[in-house]
Amino acid sequence: MRPMHRNPIIVPMVHQQSSAKGLSSSGDTSDAADIVTLLAPRLAYFAGVARTEHVTRAAQEMQVPQSTLSRALVRLEHDLGVELFARRGRTVSLSPAGRTFLASVERALVEIGRGAEEVRADADPATGKVAFGFLHTMGAETVPGLIHAFRAGHPRVRFSLVQNYGEAMLEKLRAGELDLCLTSPVPEAPDLVARRLDEQKLRLVVPADHRLAGRRRIRLAEAAEETFVTLEPGYGLRRMTDDLCREAGFTPRVSFEGEEAETLRGLVAAGLGVALLPPPAVPRPGVVELTVTAPRAVREIGVAWLEGHVDTPPVAAFKSFLLSRRGQLLPD
Repeated sequence: MRPMHRNPIIVPMVHQQSSAKGLSSSGDTSDAADIVTLLAPRLAYFAGVARTEHVTRAAQEMQVPQSTLSRALVRLEHDLGVELFARRGRTVSLSPAGRTFLASVERALVEIGRGAEEVRADADPATGKVAFGFLHTMGAETVPGLIHAFRAGHPRVRFSLVQNYGEAMLEKLRAGELDLCLTSPVPEAPDLVARRLDEQKLRLVVPADHRLAGRRRIRLAEAAEETFVTLEPGYGLRRMTDDLCREAGFTPRVSFEGEEAETLRGLVAAGLGVALLPPPAVPRPGVVELTVTAPRAVREIGVAWLEGHVDTPPVAAFKSFLLSRRGQLLPD
């Protein structure tokens, strides 16, 4: 608030191609990316032979032709420019360079295995994960109620929950950090898909001892001379406040800007201004909430996702659930 002033057997299913030349030793970051792309399909073969110290046994264990395995090792040594094995027929032993390389390869394969298990777990229809974003004002009641209702039919689906303001959540959608988000206003952008789910009335919140506190309804123009406390620029509710005041014929005089609607309610209770806010989850003492009769003061709530995004089964199930709540998203 501020005033204004571990190592699994991994068999690469990739066609092996020989590089035209050994790897550059320049150390450039672009070379490093090329090295990873070149070497990755051969690392599991190398680790398998290092573990068994026998090409034939390794090929049998990994269920690949021995010739394929032998060629992959030769190409790997060529690309690195070092000998990784001392050969005695089909029996091999690691060279000093091979022992050094093996330590890093084993760590890499462990991480690949962990990564594969994680993404498979997240996509599991029964126990997968949904990355779900929502507005701060929906965290106290709306979202807990939605998840409770959804988990009645999907009791083991997991959620990664993110609370933020609308524009920040849309950026997280675009960055692949969220699967779905509840936001307001409902976005219109070519890279996003959005569906309107519900609307929520906004009220003019005034201190309990305010001159308008005895009223139940008010035209927003009657608050033209009041000092407003609002969310910071960039928040959808701030934009709605500015637009509604403009429609009522005035520009609001803003004394404080914040990031949470309930903080704004506290400022109103302290007599520091009035605010246009959605209803609270729990009534707040010290304030009176007036119905705005003109202009029509509502905010639309919608669900958004990235255009072309391929949903995992748990995400698809939760999306379908949200869409089924159209007109019944918000608690009574």
